[in-house]
Amino acid sequence: MKKNKIIWILNQTAGKSDSGWGERHFFLSKHWVDTGYEVKIISGTYNHLFTNQPKVENKIFTFEAVENGIDFCWVKTPKYNGTGFSKFFSNLVFTFRTFLLSSKTLGVPSVIIVSSMPIFPIVSGLFLKKKFKAQKLIIEIRDLWPLTPIHLKGYSKNHPLVKILGWFEKLAYTKSDKIVSLLPNAGGYINSISKTPDKFVYIPNGIDEKLVGKDLLDREIQNKIPKNKFIIGYAGTIGMANAMHVFIQAAIQLKENSTIHFIIVGDGLEKENLKNQANGLLNITFIDKIKKSQVQNMISKFDVCYISRFNSPLYKHGVSYNKYFDYMLGKKPILESSNYIKDQVELSGCGIIVPPEDPVKLCEALIDLKDQPSLELETLGIKGYDYVLKYHNYQYLSGLYQDLF
Repeated sequence: MKKNKIIWILNQTAGKSDSGWGERHFFLSKHWVDTGYEVKIISGTYNHLFTNQPKVENKIFTFEAVENGIDFCWVKTPKYNGTGFSKFFSNLVFTFRTFLLSSKTLGVPSVIIVSSMPIFPIVSGLFLKKKFKAQKLIIEIRDLWPLTPIHLKGYSKNHPLVKILGWFEKLAYTKSDKIVSLLPNAGGYINSISKTPDKFVYIPNGIDEKLVGKDLLDREIQNKIPKNKFIIGYAGTIGMANAMHVFIQAAIQLKENSTIHFIIVGDGLEKENLKNQANGLLNITFIDKIKKSQVQNMISKFDVCYISRFNSPLYKHGVSYNKYFDYMLGKKPILESSNYIKDQVELSGCGIIVPPEDPVKLCEALIDLKDQPSLELETLGIKGYDYVLKYHNYQYLSGLYQDLF
């Protein structure tokens, strides 16, 4: 192996295959290792989205050799609740502690990737690049900050948090060597800040069929899924950005329709609120978060998969939902409540898109799908399956990344 073919990835939310979330860099790394790189993934010791938290020692850094050529460095970070100050503090702790990373245990990096959110580790990334004379510093943008709190939470452009995030954003875009965005339409916004359009590269999320588990569902979970119903299902995080209140409103409007059933699988900050809205409904079932390896089995129980978001200008830049790829790999048609933004449903033709936050249109489209012959639904599902295998497999995406190294 050539000296210095080592990649460091600073991503506080990165997970392993059994973490239950955040596996993007782990799956990319498997292909980088095949071409001669070593990969060191530097992540936080606590992530509220993990199904399995890492087993760590009571010290700042815990090292774990996961696979040949892939090591995790777990940075001790405080636990937090929700998305408030405690999470912000956890982000800062992770950032400051990554200044202390050592080549004695991780090797000298030739490439450093800082994956946001949080965006704060760009400062430690810049420091580490200079310290170790790394060839490239790449900033990876999974969501646009501070646009997200401005558009989704109503923060003023003059809010102190927005100003702080804006400063880090400008630093990241102007000082990095390359900017990887998971959002296909974000180039205009990012380039207006970086002033160097040739830095921008779109590398979306992905999935690897060979690495996706297909474990059976627990009997208790299987018993919750009704038989002889047309099922529309959602599987994923239940957060504010997912606009799942529209799903509940559609269930309310169709509560007298005995042939259609709604299922929500997952956990998140909005789950209890949604359950309260759905109180008394017999046509909707909530199922707790399942293992990543069981998701495909769950999707096989759906007739149609669901995705939604708010009617917000934030999404004109694109989205990077992993749910698309899980659904498409499961060969299921997708019913989406969204504006047209050239997302995977629109590009592949694998489903129906209705206007966002419009439960009436959603119900009409759902009934239309239910009334279609099964062969038509299968055809939609195959379109998505073929598309995701071609454009979102990790071997293909890892090659796009490697061109930047």
